[in-house]
Amino acid sequence: MNLEGRKIIVNKSVSELTEMLKTPEEYKHLMPSSLSKFEASENGFKFGLTGMPEIALKIEEVSNEKAVLKSASSSLDFALTGTMNAITDNQTEVQLLFDGKFNPFIKMMVEKPLQNFINSLTDNIEKL
Repeated sequence: MNLEGRKIIVNKSVSELTEMLKTPEEYKHLMPSSLSKFEASENGFKFGLTGMPEIALKIEEVSNEKAVLKSASSSLDFALTGTMNAITDNQTEVQLLFDGKFNPFIKMMVEKPLQNFINSLTDNIEKL
């Protein structure tokens, strides 16, 4: 299952975004307003949204081109990638891409909430 967020322009340099995305605590500022729990660890974080199960993510890779978060649970196979392209020294184009391997039943249940989550993250990143 592949989902895409809209492409946005962030008024920060690629290096500023890269530094921010290397720090698990910084992801709390990008979460939707329905955030009910957030715990940062050394290489990732766990969060809960109202009415949703908790999700644990590990920061797999952060470079000047992308930030990749993967599920920390062996029972869920997915990655959330934020692509970054410098436009100017102080502006970066960002797009979120979700790639998950789910069975058709799970896909049907999670597709709309996941798209809403990606849209909310995109909105919050745009405000940076």
